[in-house]
Amino acid sequence: MVGSVWAALGLALTCVSALSLISPAWLETPTFSFGILAYCSWPPGDSWNQSCETFRSLQEIPDFAWKVSAVMLLGGWLLLAFNAILLLSWALAPKGLCPRRGSGPMPGVQAAAAAATIGGLLIFPISLASPFAKEACETSSLYHGGKCQLGWGYVTAIFNAVLSSLLPVIWWPRETKARGRVIVFSSDSERVILVPEASK
Repeated sequence: MVGSVWAALGLALTCVSALSLISPAWLETPTFSFGILAYCSWPPGDSWNQSCETFRSLQEIPDFAWKVSAVMLLGGWLLLAFNAILLLSWALAPKGLCPRRGSGPMPGVQAAAAAATIGGLLIFPISLASPFAKEACETSSLYHGGKCQLGWGYVTAIFNAVLSSLLPVIWWPRETKARGRVIVFSSDSERVILVPEASK
């Protein structure tokens, strides 16, 4: 049961992360918006008539910091997707097939995905000093959006990074000592395991 919840959370984080990555609404003006992989423009007062373009390769991305951010964010998403697939396979596999469910590299993979995503989110605002961003946001500079406002894509990516960084902390098995025995609380089982403490 608990493994299924973790698999669902991992899958949800992966989907939300993908949605924020493809969103062109990271930074917005009244007639223009751009994100990591796409940008859109529209006539004033007619936001339903958008014309959008995507960056098809790293060479098309206008700034080096933007490229580094895109690589880190895509790497974080790939790690998140890998983690979700493994969690889903462990949740669906019979208990006898995977006796050590929940132990293993999952919290580490999740933490690496969160670190890559946070790094990419922190590097992206450096690209506000690029000619592309200065043209779109007018008075933008390093970590200053100028006339651009945060869009839902960037906020969603930040929210996803926070959740991704909190889940590995919750996932790690917790141990406590009680009268000469070690009690291991495993997040993927519904029983308490008493392990005799080794003599010193």
